[in-house]
Amino acid sequence: MSQNRTYDVDLLVIGAGSGGVRCARIAAGHGARVAVVEGRHWGGTCVNLGCVPKKLMVQASEYGDYVADSHGFGWDTERGHFDWAKLIAAKDREIHRLNGIYVSMLEKAGVRLITGHARFEDAHTIVTTPTGLDPEAKPERITAERIVIATGSAPSKLPVVGAELAISSDEVFGLPAMPRRICIIGAGYIGIEFAGIFAGLGAEVDLVYRQELPLRGFDEDLRGALHEAIGQRGVRQHEKASPVRIAREGEGLVVTLDNGARIAADCVLMATGRHPKTEKLGLDMTRVRTTEDGRIEIDRHFETTEPGVFAIGDVTNRLNLTPVAIAEGHILADRLYGDHAREWSFDTTPKAVFFTPPLASVGLSEAEAAERGVTDIYLSKFRPMRHTLSGRERRTLMKLVVDQATQKVVGAHMLGEDAPEIMQGLAVAITAGLRKADFDRTIGIHPTAAEEFVTMRTRTRVSGD
Repeated sequence: MSQNRTYDVDLLVIGAGSGGVRCARIAAGHGARVAVVEGRHWGGTCVNLGCVPKKLMVQASEYGDYVADSHGFGWDTERGHFDWAKLIAAKDREIHRLNGIYVSMLEKAGVRLITGHARFEDAHTIVTTPTGLDPEAKPERITAERIVIATGSAPSKLPVVGAELAISSDEVFGLPAMPRRICIIGAGYIGIEFAGIFAGLGAEVDLVYRQELPLRGFDEDLRGALHEAIGQRGVRQHEKASPVRIAREGEGLVVTLDNGARIAADCVLMATGRHPKTEKLGLDMTRVRTTEDGRIEIDRHFETTEPGVFAIGDVTNRLNLTPVAIAEGHILADRLYGDHAREWSFDTTPKAVFFTPPLASVGLSEAEAAERGVTDIYLSKFRPMRHTLSGRERRTLMKLVVDQATQKVVGAHMLGEDAPEIMQGLAVAITAGLRKADFDRTIGIHPTAAEEFVTMRTRTRVSGD
């Protein structure tokens, strides 16, 4: 390990999100002198404005369903009043607790914490400007032998008339009151999840998206099942439509679509993608190259076009998922300062969307597998046991994608209750390269929905050449 004492630190990490924190902590554990600069939130987007608060809000939105479903099981229950302010306060307390844990982990590892906005002076020098995160923070100039950019991403808005009247996912977590009517633009992860949240909490929800089906990039059967589930959730879908104007009318807002439709709302949420946070880093003072959309170009070792400057996580715009950023940070710290390197299987990275019901996937979609060769498809749709008594019209979909030549299971997809929990186990199996016969000879747990993955014996169809 190089420890060049001509620099203030061996490693400087810009951004204290999941990837940056892991990289800093592991590097410090290997003996490196490490500093982290953060100007907004310890823990980054996931902890403060993403995965964690969103999952808590998803859970909050489901309790009304539990009350309604209980009637079919003999319970005489009544749905009470939902208090938005109480939920937000509870969420904020939990986020504050997690912020403290991130700070504590870094301090215990011996990492120096610097608050402020970081900007490159040159390839080895960063200057910081106080941002308000720490009232006592002062501008600093710090030099480092190596620098890691882990600044993540920020929400993007469509350039439509009146876009300034819409909020992004950053603002939704701090709304002073719950909107009774909300129009959500975009049907990716964020749009789908907030459509489910607000519908479950009792709001009228309109969901606008350009495609024929939601969640572009996911398996087509899964997308079709989700489209049906969104309707069952009470969300009004405006497919193959885009907003052209947002205007204030009276005390509310009106969204005009390119098909002429007008949607009245109290709040408009633009969930129209994210972009890497690179614009204020001063990269022009280095040889770091970015693409037109701001993504930092890196090689297979996460090094940028400026030797000694690295980038991990969403700022590279590859697999924009928290566990991927964590793995990248760990791999990089081990390679730079450790005597060994862990391995991760990025090709079989599982993913989940926390709608109600949730969906999850791992591996290849049917279309992706069919492009590689002949593929066997096993598909099952059924009504979950719970809803045979609750009376709720909700279906579960499960799907296995199998390479016909090798009989390896190369993809698994599910929409239904507990899908993310079930998919984590299947991700292990698919990463290990298990074959359909291995699934078939595994005894299921009865009665569960998960057992369907090991009892699907009849091939539904064949795809590919």
